Amino acid sequence: MTPAIQLARKARIQHSIHEYEHDPMHDSYGMEAAQKLGLDPDHVFKTLVVQLDNRQLACAVLPVSKKLNMKRMAKAAGVKKAEMANAAVVQRSSGYVLGGVSPLGQKKALTTVIDDSAQALDTMYVSAGRRGMDMGLSPADLQRLTHAVFAAIS
Repeated sequence: MTPAIQLARKARIQHSIHEYEHDPMHDSYGMEAAQKLGLDPDHVFKTLVVQLDNRQLACAVLPVSKKLNMKRMAKAAGVKKAEMANAAVVQRSSGYVLGGVSPLGQKKALTTVIDDSAQALDTMYVSAGRRGMDMGLSPADLQRLTHAVFAAIS
């Protein structure tokens, strides 16, 4: 059981776990999840860790079908600049491997911004903390558990 699942259970939020056989040769973890689980790519969200103003880390949670807009992410986080964080830093900070980074249950809670498109969904899917495993939950529950804000970041 991953820290993400433990957090969801401890908070007693309604969630579902969806597993699939991860293919290490696939070029996109998020699109692989959507395809193998038979889900709309606009409902499956990736978690990207960015560095804000060359100092603090933050999580951007957006549909796997979209690209993160760094200027919008910086604005949503209230800083001047956002850029992708170094992979080793992400793994050390989150406790998860790339392709399995969940916005939930990270070693250190980060500022989190969820793309506002999630607000139109009943259920969104995010990594459950391992490659080949996603979690379905309501956007409101994810927002509450991560203390996130919703913003147009894609």
